[in-house]
Amino acid sequence: MELKNSTILITGGTSGMGLEFVKQLTEIGANVIVTGRKQHALEETKKQFPKVNTIKSDVSKPNDIKDLYNAVTKLFPDLNIIINNAGMMRLIDLQDQSLDLENINQEIATNLTGTIQLTHQFLPHLLNQKSAGIVNVTSGIAFMSYSPAPIYSATKAGLRAYTQALRLQLEDTNVKVFEMIPPGVKTNLQNDWIKQPNSAMMMSAEKMVKIAIEGILKGKKELKPFPIRIIKLATRLMPNVLLNFGHKEFKAIKKLQKNK
Repeated sequence: MELKNSTILITGGTSGMGLEFVKQLTEIGANVIVTGRKQHALEETKKQFPKVNTIKSDVSKPNDIKDLYNAVTKLFPDLNIIINNAGMMRLIDLQDQSLDLENINQEIATNLTGTIQLTHQFLPHLLNQKSAGIVNVTSGIAFMSYSPAPIYSATKAGLRAYTQALRLQLEDTNVKVFEMIPPGVKTNLQNDWIKQPNSAMMMSAEKMVKIAIEGILKGKKELKPFPIRIIKLATRLMPNVLLNFGHKEFKAIKKLQKNK
């Protein structure tokens, strides 16, 4: 799929993999539109990449999605690619009763519901383009639950299922559906974690986005690095080993919180 001269909307494009997409896609020659919840972060992105267009929008809010659609389709009628990158990942103890219902739902509203609603809102526009694409960012955790981040795990598994169904339903249309499946990536998602992940096991955002862009250009349905193939195989051959490995992290986190 062609990216040069495409008009691409990136949600959550002010940091991490989203910002790396901005960098690499502008270098290719794409017309990039960046959304995010924080105005100051959008302003910093604009300073770093003056050619991009920025719009404040929160994918977890349906009214924001409607307003975004109206603005983008009016200002950028050639929009033909959406990268659903906005996301959040939190370490959550499901026995923590201090989290109210709205709080516990934040990741679902951003990672899963937000992506589904934004895609639904923009799909009629994309179907009218000569060539269009949707990139949904899931995770290696979509193949195995990671008990320290249970809500995040659920959203990524759900988003993978939705993406597969979306691809099948759009197979006879001009809209190509891609799933970007990162392993652990060094981003701002982990900034406030009490226990930081092992950096030696994390991939750089630059490398992951490069793999994704190369995959899009080649028309690959799944945009994934080699470690994801290992994870997929391991979840079939020894699923309990991976689950228990992740749960050891949860126990270590609880211990740190108790001693804090």
